[in-house]
Amino acid sequence: MLKIMTHKPLTQRQLKPEFEHNYVRSSDLGYESIDLDSSIRCLAHGFPTPLARWHYHDEYELHLITATSGKVFVGDWIGRFAPGHLVLTGPRLPHNWVSMDLPNEGVAQRDLVIQFPHAPVALGSKHIPELLEVLPMLERAKYGIEFFGLEQIAQERWHRVKAARGVARFGIFCELLSHLSRCTDYRLLSSVQLKSVDNDEQLDQINTIFKRITDNLMEPLSAAVMAQELAMTESQFSRFFKRTTGNTFTDFVGHVRINRACQLLMETDRRIAAISVDVGFQNMANFNRRFLAMKGVTPSDYRKQSANRFGLK
Repeated sequence: MLKIMTHKPLTQRQLKPEFEHNYVRSSDLGYESIDLDSSIRCLAHGFPTPLARWHYHDEYELHLITATSGKVFVGDWIGRFAPGHLVLTGPRLPHNWVSMDLPNEGVAQRDLVIQFPHAPVALGSKHIPELLEVLPMLERAKYGIEFFGLEQIAQERWHRVKAARGVARFGIFCELLSHLSRCTDYRLLSSVQLKSVDNDEQLDQINTIFKRITDNLMEPLSAAVMAQELAMTESQFSRFFKRTTGNTFTDFVGHVRINRACQLLMETDRRIAAISVDVGFQNMANFNRRFLAMKGVTPSDYRKQSANRFGLK
């Protein structure tokens, strides 16, 4: 018999995601036993459940929806989901799936999940070169990746991972990672991401640029000013920035400002006009236009929809 769990009422202070601690991961809720000696953790649960909430954790999470449809919230992204929806979220990226067509009795199984930490894969890749294949995908996962066409493989591998132990479990898990890392039909959900950077010096330069942008959102920034600070010509800087980020400098600054606005819309009660100034838009009409073009909704509609990330009516 499906156990229906109720939620606490949403209060004015519940604006930020909840951190999921390991000690709350009970087998009664669908987690594998904490006594299982594995870095790979399988989880299956229905809906409603206290596990379905706006939250984050330290592990990567591969999340497959098997029943119902509704709204999905990943970082600052809001979208739709249906059975077969497959997403990989990176460490500490907030997320939640809220079913909108739930039958009165709920559903016994809606989510098949695999969680795994970063360190074993990263450290293992230093000694097992085959693991290097998955590192670019894990880097992309910090923004959330939706995969297309892999739902049957993901579901079959989930059951095999769940049933296996020891090296056999790790081997099946690596097969699944291989399928995901080689998939070319995917989209990033929450934000822009870096392309490959050639060396540590370039990485330091990019980090300097990003910090300059994020620390001074209200300040007008131009490619010419950034080029001068990095001792480049403007054309050299523009080529370098486009190659390493996939965006022009102007477009990238716009992305950062809109993404920051999304965070403020979700996590504060500040007026939208004040938020537009906070993120560097002096013209409210321009802010609304850029936000709509990038997110597909107006700032006010985004704020209304984002309230649903708590899974409450």
